[in-house]
Amino acid sequence: MAIVDLVMPKMGESIMEATVLKWHKRVGDHVKMDETLLDIATDKVDSEVPSTTAGVITELLYKENDVVPVGAVIARVDGGGAAAAPAPAPAQQPAPQAAPVQQAAPQHQAAPSGAESNGARFYSPLVLNIAGTEGIGMAELEKIPGTGNEGRVTKKDILDYVSNRKTQPVQQAAAPQPAPAAAPQPAPQAAAPAVSAAPPAPSPSVTGGNVEIIEMDRMRKLIADHMVRSKHTSPHVTSFTECDVTNIVKWRDRVKGKFEQMYGEKITYTPIFFEAIVNCIRKFPMINCSLDGNNIIIKKDINVGMATALPSGNLIVPVIKNAGTKNLLGLTKDVNALANAARGNKLKADDTQGGTFTVTNVGTFGSLMGTPIINQPQVAILAVGAIKKRPVVLETEDGDVIAIRHMMYLSLSYDHRIVDGSLGASFLTAVAKELEAFDKDRAI
Repeated sequence: MAIVDLVMPKMGESIMEATVLKWHKRVGDHVKMDETLLDIATDKVDSEVPSTTAGVITELLYKENDVVPVGAVIARVDGGGAAAAPAPAPAQQPAPQAAPVQQAAPQHQAAPSGAESNGARFYSPLVLNIAGTEGIGMAELEKIPGTGNEGRVTKKDILDYVSNRKTQPVQQAAAPQPAPAAAPQPAPQAAAPAVSAAPPAPSPSVTGGNVEIIEMDRMRKLIADHMVRSKHTSPHVTSFTECDVTNIVKWRDRVKGKFEQMYGEKITYTPIFFEAIVNCIRKFPMINCSLDGNNIIIKKDINVGMATALPSGNLIVPVIKNAGTKNLLGLTKDVNALANAARGNKLKADDTQGGTFTVTNVGTFGSLMGTPIINQPQVAILAVGAIKKRPVVLETEDGDVIAIRHMMYLSLSYDHRIVDGSLGASFLTAVAKELEAFDKDRAI
């Protein structure tokens, strides 16, 4: 009997785990090569996972809503097809899944030092990153019970621990007090901060008055987690500028009908903005990087993410790969295709991976400007505001004049660990000048 292990596939460099949404097959079912086996969800996108082999399913190692590390075995398939007997396997599966969790907990409690488990327990880069951000040392990390495969600590485990830890200092502060017997008075002093630390907890439970309580959906929870982690990770600074986009507006108004007739694509402002941004990233490559510990990783490829609002109100960021190698038509096709796929919930996992710089159009909803949050692990995000007609002063050969121009605000949020004010402002000014220099007589 040729048993094949099916593993959770790698879906991008920043994704270390995924949630099982739905199994399309059960134990004893036959599955074909490349047939959809299950639906999964990451903090980026929902997607289908196909089977990498054909045969009869003998085991499903995870249940729906379980969080699974990338590379973990999720199912086993008998390639020989003789697997009628293993049908009772589902009744036995909960036991092996529960056993590692129960075994892991006593180990951490009995051996707080974690000396033996240091070599046997695996931590994903995501878990280690959260631990570092929250100031959790390896000894403390070893004490966290894991619900993942073989007792591994998942993202949910460590986030739950962090949220629960906020109530622990009250008990932990009281425990060390008895040690110094000569100083009995500090005990009541330690209790005073405990009283002040407790009030924030009840605040979320306020339900009085005329209110409606709506539970966040899964994607909104993931977005919230991603935004909070970004703020904890990167010291955000935002710079602003404005630019005159009159030439762009006039050119688009003049050619949009002919452009669609020639290429079958509607030309929006977004690909025009992307073209200018890509040109400026080439001049300022430190904007197109990420940080790994003390190492700055400069990305040679320019992969521009575009924040896209979904009909549900949630946000997703599909990525235009190798934007630096594409002309305006190529950028237009990619922008339209990804936007349509996002709104139709047809994005693939790869469509949201590998971004090196993100652009968000807050002007779509009428905002003049915004202070966007960095899309980790990138170091900068650019927001474009609404285009508005305003009277501005123009310098001419005959002197200054007041004219009605199409003006737009730009804002750049950047990670001050890598990008200082000089670099951030210089890049933002370069983008504004690039847009203002657009040739209104440009051929299509």
